[in-house]
Amino acid sequence: MITVGMFQGPQESGTVAENLSAIASAARRAADAGCQIVVTPEMSATGYNIGTQIAQRAEPADGPIFRAVQEIARDTGIAVVYGYPEAAEGKPYNAAQVVDRTGRALANYRKTHLYGFDRELFSPGEQWVTQFELDGVTCGLLICYDIEFPENARAHADAGTQWLVVPTGLMEPWSFVATHIVPARAYESQLFLSYVNRTGVENDLEYCGLSCTIAPDTTELSRGGRTEELLVTHIDPAAVAVSRAVNTHLGDRRRDLYQENQTR
Repeated sequence: MITVGMFQGPQESGTVAENLSAIASAARRAADAGCQIVVTPEMSATGYNIGTQIAQRAEPADGPIFRAVQEIARDTGIAVVYGYPEAAEGKPYNAAQVVDRTGRALANYRKTHLYGFDRELFSPGEQWVTQFELDGVTCGLLICYDIEFPENARAHADAGTQWLVVPTGLMEPWSFVATHIVPARAYESQLFLSYVNRTGVENDLEYCGLSCTIAPDTTELSRGGRTEELLVTHIDPAAVAVSRAVNTHLGDRRRDLYQENQTR
């Protein structure tokens, strides 16, 4: 069993220092609630819709933001998932990194499917499936728009992901992604899915909140509102096998009819 804290915030993006302070506060509250991990939204460390400031705030995966999150994880004793602009190989990436309770980097994922202003600011990642282990559970990472492609969740299911973690920056008028598409992805790929969104207004974007964790049988384990909050939910990995035994979509696929590049 994993107890998860989902930080839908901060309500207002600020400086990197202010955003990291908000993440630290959320991690402390999550730890006090018995969580083993806290998940924060897309670009939680820097702000998202901040134009060319993204390039100014981009840094290597082991840069100052990482070191600050290391201290947060060590101080609170829980793992932290955070979003940031990664500078690597002379390119900027929209990235999410996982740091365990000891401060060790468990995984770093670069968003592969870019949407809207993402295309002007970032290069697409090239690694399709990124996973990490947490207390015996196989976890995976996607970011925002990635989950709107069924192939991505299915690839994780085929790779053995039990819990798919999706930091996001979903804005109006696309709230149906959180309420309809995300539950469908959890069901059709038979895995737990945590979709952790931003909230508030950032320049000309209004984020819609509605963060959620959905079980493989579409049970809604948690659902946020439209303002900043910390959601706490419990994930039982044993439920994946139970659900897959009843809902047999993965095994029932007609792979003999699919082209090789469509099997996932």
